[in-house]
Amino acid sequence: MNNDRVAEVRAFNRLYTGVIGVLDEGPADAEYSLPEARVLFELAHQDPLPVTDLRKHLDLDAGYASRLLARLESRGLISRTRSDEDARRQLVRPTAAGRDAFAVLNRRSTEQIGGLLRRFADEDQERLLAAMRTIGDLVGERRRDPVLVLRPPRPGDLGWVVERHGALYGREYGFDDRFEGLVARIVADFVETRADPRQAFWIAELDGERVGGIGCTRGKDADTAKLRLLLLEPSARGHGVGKRLVTECVSFAKAHGYRAMELSTVSILIAARSIYRAAGFELVGEEDFDSWGPKLTDETWRLEF
Repeated sequence: MNNDRVAEVRAFNRLYTGVIGVLDEGPADAEYSLPEARVLFELAHQDPLPVTDLRKHLDLDAGYASRLLARLESRGLISRTRSDEDARRQLVRPTAAGRDAFAVLNRRSTEQIGGLLRRFADEDQERLLAAMRTIGDLVGERRRDPVLVLRPPRPGDLGWVVERHGALYGREYGFDDRFEGLVARIVADFVETRADPRQAFWIAELDGERVGGIGCTRGKDADTAKLRLLLLEPSARGHGVGKRLVTECVSFAKAHGYRAMELSTVSILIAARSIYRAAGFELVGEEDFDSWGPKLTDETWRLEF
């Protein structure tokens, strides 16, 4: 294990613990402890809640959960009953006093977190939230069915497309800055003709995070569309994002009167080539080149409608 990396994680833990100490809904001198506040939060979002589910959500052992619920019940904040469907199951729900207590805690937490965020400019707030989402994706429980959305580009998206092409292809395949320059020119050409109804660009999001993109532009003649700049973040692989992007692009071309679509790629992009082949594209041309650093084989693929 890399000791420097371990030290960085420990330093972050100390910093984050300090932040959480400020933001806890139930600090040591407050009316409710943090575990009590967490129970009220869970009950505010699911009423009633089986005790077994509550223990699972909060990772509590049976003995501690029983004592915690007993304290809350004695204060009139929750009630416990047996399930009508299964008498072995105990249900817990907040009382009116418990809902009022949660409202106070929720308002306090919102004000505290708002105060933290107001310390930063909007751009830095976005960076902070993006970093939090990244940590959550890596160490939290992953959703099995993330929500995929395709949308038109917003300000900043096309710059992101250029940056991510340069970073990803540079890291994974050794492409140099000339490739990034090519992507920038393609994006600039798209922006200059953005009013053309026969071209479009899509940004793919998974659970609100940008993970890919693709464009459809005019090709070599009026009957041929060009598929441009298919991009897929490594975190999005395996979710069908690439296939969905290509399908959307092809459907747009068909709907706007094109009779064929072409694209250019390189032979080492195995995953992308598989997507193109599955969509019906056929390899129609090859040419070796080294314009981006490594020696590559440029390929032209074509799909007739």
